[in-house]
Amino acid sequence: MSEPTPYIHLPGTAREALTFYADVFGCSVRLFTYAQFGRTDGPADAVAHGDLVGGPVVLFAADSANDEASLHCEGIMLALLGTAPPSVLSAWFARLAEGGRVIDNLQVRPWGASDGQVIDRFGVRWLIGFEGDSAP
Repeated sequence: MSEPTPYIHLPGTAREALTFYADVFGCSVRLFTYAQFGRTDGPADAVAHGDLVGGPVVLFAADSANDEASLHCEGIMLALLGTAPPSVLSAWFARLAEGGRVIDNLQVRPWGASDGQVIDRFGVRWLIGFEGDSAP
């Protein structure tokens, strides 16, 4: 793997978040608990490591340990620009917006591309867009 992979620490919602993302992106999720890793710095059933498997998006997540900070997202977003056909990207945008907050609607820009931004229900900010004539 040559690209950086986002690794998100969440406040006890890693299982829910990764399961949601797997459903959005049409892939599987792999989860390992604190107990499986022999960790005692959090609840035994908390997620020590999880990842999306076999899909178009690579993402790792875990539940924050007792002394670790969880996700606080400012000044960064995950970009999915041109990573799938426009209809798929539009569907991902709509799904990620469920229970979240649309920052900028997915729309055709003056230069001809379409993009938009959404903060999902877990606090992750996404930039989704595509080139071409498929209006959102």
